[in-house]
Amino acid sequence: MAVPTPASNSPKWNFWIDRGGTFTDVVARTPAGEILARKVLSENPGVYDDAALEGIRQFLGVKSDASIPAHLIEAVKMGTTVATNALLERKGERTLLVITQGLKDQLEIGYQARPDIFAKEIIKPEMLYTRVIEATERVRADGTVEATLDEAILKRDLRAALTDDIKSVAFAFMHSYAHPAHEKRAAEIAKKLGFTYVAASHDVSPLIKIVGRGDTTVADAYLSPILRRYVDKVAGALGGSASGDRLPGGESPEASVRVMFMASSGGLTSADLFLGRDAILSGPAGGIVGMAETAKLAGFEKVIGFDMGGTSTDVSHFAGDYERSFETE
Repeated sequence: MAVPTPASNSPKWNFWIDRGGTFTDVVARTPAGEILARKVLSENPGVYDDAALEGIRQFLGVKSDASIPAHLIEAVKMGTTVATNALLERKGERTLLVITQGLKDQLEIGYQARPDIFAKEIIKPEMLYTRVIEATERVRADGTVEATLDEAILKRDLRAALTDDIKSVAFAFMHSYAHPAHEKRAAEIAKKLGFTYVAASHDVSPLIKIVGRGDTTVADAYLSPILRRYVDKVAGALGGSASGDRLPGGESPEASVRVMFMASSGGLTSADLFLGRDAILSGPAGGIVGMAETAKLAGFEKVIGFDMGGTSTDVSHFAGDYERSFETE
């Protein structure tokens, strides 16, 4: 498909990519301003390693196993269901939850809300963490330290988890949203011991309620390692690592390719700042924004959206304003 448009101000290529569970759609704007689109299979083992990068290579006339000429590209903006699908299919990283002593079952108990209050068989959602340990520590709501952090016990338990090949850890201490000293120290210990991903609730989601804060932090630790590996692959193929030093706006110093990803907020974030907590609902959020803006151009203020993908289906409506939700199960 080719749609002639006025010449762009950029002498380089720009790409917009939607990576779904079954297909990946790649829209390109050539240096001349022409708009092109292409669809490739999201998974095609033995043919190419990654669908998004394959789409870019096809437009640039590069072989599937060749390096991408990053100097020809200005920006890549991408929406991906990597984190969403990992959550739905329970294929995230093996995760350790570290919580204040006495609260081992707190996230599993939750708020004791029952969707069907008269159901005789209660089916609880599967916990994302593989193991939970209790940290000997306690800080009261006013900041008073009731029990100091026992670092020796914490190190022992963390080492045991590492021995069992659990390399991602989520910390959720009582009242750490306001008094994070213990949680910060525990996170430092975990990093020094060699955990590949450390999520601390005061940093990930500084909410008052420990259940919401803990759930979000666990989800971040469960999904971010998967997402980071994918983001690093894409950013690395375009001339730099998303985990390394980058210029303002997410540019890599080597190739100056801006690599940005759609977040659950409905906006774009630079590759180096993109984490699991930002990606779970990025697909539906991006779909709603695209639907709403397209409808406005056609003169419609009220629209219903239906997007059936290979793994999940999203249904939405827009009635003139974006409705924002700050808590989702």
